[in-house]
Amino acid sequence: MAGPRRDGASPRDARLSGLEIWLTGTPAELDAATAALTAAGHHLTQRGTRRPLTGADTGRHRLYLRVSVAATTARRPGRAPDTAGAALIDLDTACTQRHIA
Repeated sequence: MAGPRRDGASPRDARLSGLEIWLTGTPAELDAATAALTAAGHHLTQRGTRRPLTGADTGRHRLYLRVSVAATTARRPGRAPDTAGAALIDLDTACTQRHIA
């Protein structure tokens, strides 16, 4: 009879770190998403094999990525975030000027 089930990582496996992402889309969408992640300064630590989907998703693929994401520095409470180039929108005015097609 086997002992109690050990629910956890195997001590033989390397410790995993980073953000796991499953992407699903067309090959062009997957390429664009991967390029956007790397352009944002994230390092791809693992890239899976692109796998085609079937059935209603024919023409689409899935892709597994593991990305190392640099932790951001914490803001001090009460300090406004950097808003250079940002603008506030008056939602009431925007709603009254909106044209519904």
